[in-house]
Amino acid sequence: MEDIIQAFETSAEVKNAFIRTHAERVVDVGQLMIRAFRDSKKVLFFGNGGSATDASHLAAEFVGRYHRDREPLPALALATDMAAVTCIANDYDFSDIFSRQIQAHGRKGDVAVAISTSGNSLNVIRGVEAAHERGLVTVGWTGAGGGKLADVVDYCFNVPSSVTARIQECHITLGHVLCELIEERLFGDQN
Repeated sequence: MEDIIQAFETSAEVKNAFIRTHAERVVDVGQLMIRAFRDSKKVLFFGNGGSATDASHLAAEFVGRYHRDREPLPALALATDMAAVTCIANDYDFSDIFSRQIQAHGRKGDVAVAISTSGNSLNVIRGVEAAHERGLVTVGWTGAGGGKLADVVDYCFNVPSSVTARIQECHITLGHVLCELIEERLFGDQN
């Protein structure tokens, strides 16, 4: 029983430490995404494993809705098209699964959100490099020391933990807070 309580307390402590360090950056990235959506640009989310499902979850919140009935916002999760992922992995290399899709779908002014708990996933790093080449603004969500990802993105959210579960819990909270902020700013005057 004590282990269960400790897991919840640690999760809350990590999130509190994270937001004390990153609150201003959350607002800045929220404003960046708002500008992108207002300019008919899109947000591309990508990562592996649990980070891939976080990417899919958040893209769905923008395309569908978070809280409000509203116009859909253009967002894509790059790990969800299994035909593209397996084709690229087979015909090129697994490390190219995100970079090839960014080359295909990314346009100047779009926002690329790269999610990697370690910050060292080669396919995520290559995706960020392709995003820079195409003129996208890059945002990294990572943990522990940030890995290589922290050094290659324009905006980095580094969760102060080395425990994958705690990092992912903070990432999804960050995503939900951004969804809420963006919906309120873009659609708050609608009934």
